[in-house]
Amino acid sequence: MFEELSIEMLIFLIGAGFIASFIDSVVGGGGLISVPSLMMTGLSPVVVLGTNKMAAFMGSITSTVAFMRSGKVDLKLIKYLFPLSVIGSALGVFTVRMIPPDFLKPIVVGMLVIVTIYSLMKKDWGENSTYHGMNKKTAILSGGVAFVLGFYDGFFGPGAGSFLLFAFLCIGFDFIMAAGNARALNFGSNISAMVVFTSLGLVNYAYALPMGIGMIFGAIAGTKMAIVKGASYVRPLFIFMTVILIGKQLFDILK
Repeated sequence: MFEELSIEMLIFLIGAGFIASFIDSVVGGGGLISVPSLMMTGLSPVVVLGTNKMAAFMGSITSTVAFMRSGKVDLKLIKYLFPLSVIGSALGVFTVRMIPPDFLKPIVVGMLVIVTIYSLMKKDWGENSTYHGMNKKTAILSGGVAFVLGFYDGFFGPGAGSFLLFAFLCIGFDFIMAAGNARALNFGSNISAMVVFTSLGLVNYAYALPMGIGMIFGAIAGTKMAIVKGASYVRPLFIFMTVILIGKQLFDILK
């Protein structure tokens, strides 16, 4: 799908992509900006999802590489979890074409509330890493979480990055390593969903590419900010975005 875009539309897509990816590269939640922005262009909802995944892929690979170059991704762990995220996401995309995902909204709100309360109560959580490797039980649970959140990202999506970050915090990583690992798995679910959406002809490249370019620059800026500022920057942003996600999902349920 290619079409000629006005200068105003190009600036709008690039700007929306930059802001969405700046946030998403650190704590997730960028879809709160990119998806509504694409909806405003008049694309059908399913094409919006496919187009957003194409753009998000461009941002997620950029932030993942940046975190990896800074040593903020545990490659020994991620190499086992990455395929599970990829498979889960692909299944999620195929499923969403058959089953409307609206029934998940109340569940997601409840989970986000728990995440927010827990993060607020543990004030020093994520400042220092307590992760010392995986035992058998943790490995099985982590694999299950990677698959389920990969499926969720392909099927529905809102808050997937935040849930991943929370999961890595739970097994002992500090906020920056948790963010880097979450971006690596989110990249897996994005590329998988993008491939499936593309194969089904549900991507508008004219909109996806300029938004993706904005997301590349947003990911560079957001990742650099996170690495330089550390947990003092990531933790409040994480809490802020989970609260915004709660509000958005409640609005969707009640409207």
